[in-house]
Amino acid sequence: MINEIKSDAQQRMQKSTESLQHAFAKIRTGRAHPSILDGVMVSYYGSDTPLRQVANVVAEDSRTLALTIFDRSMIQAVEKAIMQADLGLNPATAGTTIRVPMPALTEETRKVYSRQARQEAENARVAVRNVRRDALSQIKELVKEKEISEDDERRAADEVQKVTDKFIDEIDAMLTAKEADLMEV
Repeated sequence: MINEIKSDAQQRMQKSTESLQHAFAKIRTGRAHPSILDGVMVSYYGSDTPLRQVANVVAEDSRTLALTIFDRSMIQAVEKAIMQADLGLNPATAGTTIRVPMPALTEETRKVYSRQARQEAENARVAVRNVRRDALSQIKELVKEKEISEDDERRAADEVQKVTDKFIDEIDAMLTAKEADLMEV
């Protein structure tokens, strides 16, 4: 019973760190990376479709993304979707290819992105702590129902805390790496 609670908590904490990785991928650094456009939705015959389903996105060089559109009639729609995505990007069409140059980051925008990264990391820490709280309350419930002893409760609480500390450290390491990446000129 205790092992099930611990493994469930560990899986949920792992999902929090994976969610943080996705959030960090959307925060732009100075380099061009295809994941920057992951959140862009294109109006494709009346329904919103992820950009990756209507175009192939590759990093042409460190400052340019190149998009090869699968359907020629969608070029204007893709261009419009990128501009409306509020990423500060201005696509340029060249035949069937759209090139998206990445503007250089100023000191001010680096600080804004760094602040955003810290906020995302804090949200992930809160999520991990909420999972810990849920696991501890489940363990206390087992003690109330006299299914486990108080010694088992203490041991389980210590193990849950160790798992929580491991994930918090992992989140902090991810944040440090992202901030270093953002501040790199």
